[in-house]
Amino acid sequence: MAIAKLKLLINLARIDGEVADREKKYITTIGIANGVPMKEVVPLFELDHEIIVPADLTSDERFNYIFSLVQLMKIDERLYKDEIQYCSQVAAKLGYDQSVMFELMLHVRSVMEANELESLKQLTAKYLHPG
Repeated sequence: MAIAKLKLLINLARIDGEVADREKKYITTIGIANGVPMKEVVPLFELDHEIIVPADLTSDERFNYIFSLVQLMKIDERLYKDEIQYCSQVAAKLGYDQSVMFELMLHVRSVMEANELESLKQLTAKYLHPG
């Protein structure tokens, strides 16, 4: 599951043609935190990956996927139409209504307190389709 998430993040980072150092560090940190060794993360940056979302994700895991994507998208403080479209596409595959992107883009910041994160999770839950 961690590899699938990393591939989605890498696709997003590559959309503008270049993976910035801050993006690479963010993705690598997520990989290591999820038990993926650095030697397995680094080669992933050289490839395009299919948009595959594991089918058995819990609602918390779905939130973590989309939250990580939006946080990465905002890391360079520039939002590109292609990045927003990609995140919307992944949100739909995660079972969200694509309008969840408006809430996420308004509220996601690089550093968030646990209570802010929980509030955002509850706010976005109304966009998650049952099932």
